[in-house]
Parts: sequence; C-alpha cells; structure tokens
Amino acid sequence: MTYIGKIEEMRGELRELYKLAPAATQGFGTLSKAVKENGALSLKEKEYVALAMAVALRCEPCINFHVEALMKTGASREELGDVLAMAIQMGGGPGLMYAGHALACWDELAAAKG
Repeated sequence: MTYIGKIEEMRGELRELYKLAPAATQGFGTLSKAVKENGALSLKEKEYVALAMAVALRCEPCINFHVEALMKTGASREELGDVLAMAIQMGGGPGLMYAGHALACWDELAAAKG
C-alpha cells in the first residue's frame, strides 16, 4: 500500500473512532489545536518535534500525518533530513528504520503533489 493510501485508510478508521468515542476524540482535537496555535515555536517547528517523536516512538501513522503536515508548512526535504538525523541519533536502529518510512512518505507525497 502507498503512503497516500495509508493516510486515507487511517483517516477512514479515525472517522469511525470519532463516531464511537466523540468526547475523547473531540478532547484530543481541542488539545491538538491549542498546542499548535499557541506558544513560542512556529507550527513548522512543532511539527518537526512531533515527527521526531513519531519516529522515536515508532508510530507509522503518526509519521505519515506529520510528514503531510510539514509539507503544508513549507518545510524542505533538507530540513526533514536534519530532523530525521536527530531522530535516528535518539532512537538508534529502530529510529533509522522509521526515519526511512518518513523519507519515503515525503518523497511519495511530493511526487503526487507535482
């Protein structure tokens, strides 16, 4: 399955979860919005932190969503490389493997964009 397909499949699964547990998912959404809209860091910087954590925690759906979000903030592939290098340094071998997923996702989304 492609990364674009994985993102769409996860969105579908989350839509079902939102219906089943609206209070919890709305609460998470409120937290996410508050974190992104406030504070000293830019949205792009916050998304880099989130991506690095997703790589270190080995959450592929999180990686896919944060790579997509980073592209929307105007992040560059070179900046992504620096973040992935830090995630590898902090996460060791597993971080290296999931950083590979993040880069492949970026490349696929960039190619689809045009």
